[in-house]
Amino acid sequence: MKKYILSIDQGTTSTRAILINHEGEAVYKAQRPVDCLYPKPGWVEVDADRVWISVMDVIGEVLVLSGATIEDVAAIGITNQRETTVVWDKRTGKAVANAIVWQSKQTQALCDQRMNKMEFIRSKTGLRMNPYFSASKIRYILDEIENGQERAERGELLFGTIDSWIIYKLTLGKVHATDVSNASRTMLFNIFTMDYDKELCDIWNIPMCMLPEVKDNSDNYGVASFYKSKVPVCGVAGDQQAALFGQCCFHKGESKNTYGTGCFMLMNIGETPILSERGLLTTVAWREKGKTTYALEGSVFIGGAIVQWLKEEMRWFEDSVDSEYYAKKRKDTAGVYFVPSFVGLGTPWWDDEARGAIFGLTRGADRHNITRAGLYSIAYQSKDVIETMKEEAGLELTSLRVDGGASNNGLLMQFQADILQAEVHLPACLETTALGAGYFAGLQVGFWKNKEEISSCHRLSKVYRPEMEKEEVDRLYAGWLEAVKATRAFKPKA
Repeated sequence: MKKYILSIDQGTTSTRAILINHEGEAVYKAQRPVDCLYPKPGWVEVDADRVWISVMDVIGEVLVLSGATIEDVAAIGITNQRETTVVWDKRTGKAVANAIVWQSKQTQALCDQRMNKMEFIRSKTGLRMNPYFSASKIRYILDEIENGQERAERGELLFGTIDSWIIYKLTLGKVHATDVSNASRTMLFNIFTMDYDKELCDIWNIPMCMLPEVKDNSDNYGVASFYKSKVPVCGVAGDQQAALFGQCCFHKGESKNTYGTGCFMLMNIGETPILSERGLLTTVAWREKGKTTYALEGSVFIGGAIVQWLKEEMRWFEDSVDSEYYAKKRKDTAGVYFVPSFVGLGTPWWDDEARGAIFGLTRGADRHNITRAGLYSIAYQSKDVIETMKEEAGLELTSLRVDGGASNNGLLMQFQADILQAEVHLPACLETTALGAGYFAGLQVGFWKNKEEISSCHRLSKVYRPEMEKEEVDRLYAGWLEAVKATRAFKPKA
């Protein structure tokens, strides 16, 4: 029997390749940074060719590190930064412009022009009108390149999120496909009919011939013909849905929060989609053998990125892991609240005009207090999302499964448990995104028999339990809500 599943995890700032064994352990890893480009304030792009090169680099490295060969790999799984948009020439296989990253605000004007369509779009997609999603990015690229619309209508141009781009390259242009989770983030996919919607495409004037075929998460995505020994690509999922699956949130009400650049909370809501009235997104979690599972999602735009900002812009410490050390030098925030809305506020506020602010400064407050307040802001924003989910799904939260880089921060995780008044479960393997994509691939080829076998592999590293009194929690959270209110009230003049 083959030894490994190879999982490709293509994220916003790095690409990783991970070999997963039968016990669900990420036994070998390789990583390459991917440079984002910032041509104008608020714009975020990436060179799609550099992304593809990074994929090739990490696959080669992880095989060298492990001493394995491609023949030891049963199947390939792919997980990716969602919404990031690539348009390429079908004849040459070359991207026609830089890929527009999910974070980018450069398509805000295109969204504003269609704001009167927001409720119609939401009723079909479960999404809000926002430059976050792929549709406006496709429109922008077609408008910017020479004869973009005409070339697209003639079938010369193809669109894909990063998963589609990697699949296309791996299969030497033979397969143009995506999975249901990534498709559900394009704003062109009807989550009720589970197919692209012509009316949605017409709103953005996007030719449907550009769009990739939509498949189940565990499915045949072609053969990685790039290699002499051909390996099937059998599992694909957007990063947050992959993490939900990788955390074994297989049952209704189970939730996970990923603490990365942003924070992404997903709750499994079963087979019936719920359209949120309070700023949550309704999205496809996964589809297995034609059976769809849905999720509610809340997005925090600035999560772990606040630590990166304190390190790189304020230069208060040299390594992100030092944030916990410096925050612990003070027992509290000295009354300081830090609202890191550098690129607006996500769920449940969806305020694109909000900008970052620090409140409650006194002469005695120092960088240690502010660093602690920055870490606390991640937990507060996550609570904003969770409280909304509890209300709309009618479910109580007894525990939260966590992952992502910032979940290694013990101070943050303890405060998250305190502010939620619920247990926080940290898995033994934090590579839950890669695990999810790997699990999807493994199920397709029989590497694992079923989800029950996968669940038996899931182990915890630590459980954080609430230590703070509810009265104190309520006081602190009330202060946070006041800070958010004040932040949103401030609208700087251009």
